[in-house]
Amino acid sequence: MSSPSDLAQARRVVVKIGSGVLREGRRFDRVTFASLVRDLVALREAGSEVVVVSSGAVALGMERLGATERPVEMARLQATAAIGQGRLMRLWEDELGGYGILAAQVLLTHDDLRSRRRYLAARHALRAVLELGAIPVINENDTVAIDEIKMGDNDMLSAQVVNLVEADLLVLLSDVDGLYDRPPKEPGAVRLPRVTRVDAEVARMTGGSGSVFGSGGMRTKVEAMRQVNRRGMPGIIAGGKTPGVLRRLLAGEALGTWFEPEENPIQSRKQWIGYALRPNGTLRIDAGAVRALREKGSSLLPVGVVAVEGEFGVGDAVRVVGPDGEEVARGLVAHEAEAVRAAMGRKGSLDTSAPEVIHRDDLVTLPRGD
Repeated sequence: MSSPSDLAQARRVVVKIGSGVLREGRRFDRVTFASLVRDLVALREAGSEVVVVSSGAVALGMERLGATERPVEMARLQATAAIGQGRLMRLWEDELGGYGILAAQVLLTHDDLRSRRRYLAARHALRAVLELGAIPVINENDTVAIDEIKMGDNDMLSAQVVNLVEADLLVLLSDVDGLYDRPPKEPGAVRLPRVTRVDAEVARMTGGSGSVFGSGGMRTKVEAMRQVNRRGMPGIIAGGKTPGVLRRLLAGEALGTWFEPEENPIQSRKQWIGYALRPNGTLRIDAGAVRALREKGSSLLPVGVVAVEGEFGVGDAVRVVGPDGEEVARGLVAHEAEAVRAAMGRKGSLDTSAPEVIHRDDLVTLPRGD
């Protein structure tokens, strides 16, 4: 797929719907919600399988409680999500049910994705849901999630779901109708119809979250697109409040901002290593090791390591940082932190059965600017 007009060619689409899209003032926007469900049905009728990542549980809980500010305390936030999650699924079940389609609730946390075994189990379950003709409605499990196991927000979760279900396209529906060259409310702001690569210049155009209901902003949306594009999949950020947005995209209308996929995508497992796992430590390396990783695709050897930060065990994910402080790579270490500290800066100082700190098969180099 080379443009939004090719949407009908997608075999499987992940559609993320943000909290701001599902709100009208302080209340749930049932008109927009009903329109989006019609759009999802149109996608199905065009031949695509649909997976939804839906925000809204915390917002609906706030509405039910009469609250006007998003809770800060973790326990209160979890309780608010618990109150709202049932209402959110009831809305999905009722609206999709009107078209004879089943909704399947799937709640995930970062902990579900960092375990390869649980990651693959989730993949198999979601495939089965699709084979049964239902639409999975995925949300982060805010009720039990803590900082250590949270993805961060549903933008980042949706990027992982694309890899999880092996989708062809990610559609992020936001209360902003695409990426602008400056804050959209500023005079002269121009929406970018296409982004060929998410680089440092594109990253500078993003801002923070301005909603009391959601946790993401344009920055997390663009980062989600970067991750999907690295996997070789395109994506689009479009306005979820735009009437009939998905049907209009299907008809070839130029809406939103299209993000092109990279020509040389990384493998699914490496995408999991680079973006689904939360690093447990940091390895600082010298300039020679940076060149070896970036230019030769080499394994990381102890001779190139100059510092070890944090405590980690065999198989844990770690960050690899160059002399300038930029993150160069992420990978799964073959040795515990203590062994790496003892061997760093010296050749041939690790067990000969595993002489690398990180083998190249377990290492993902990151584009400059990541």
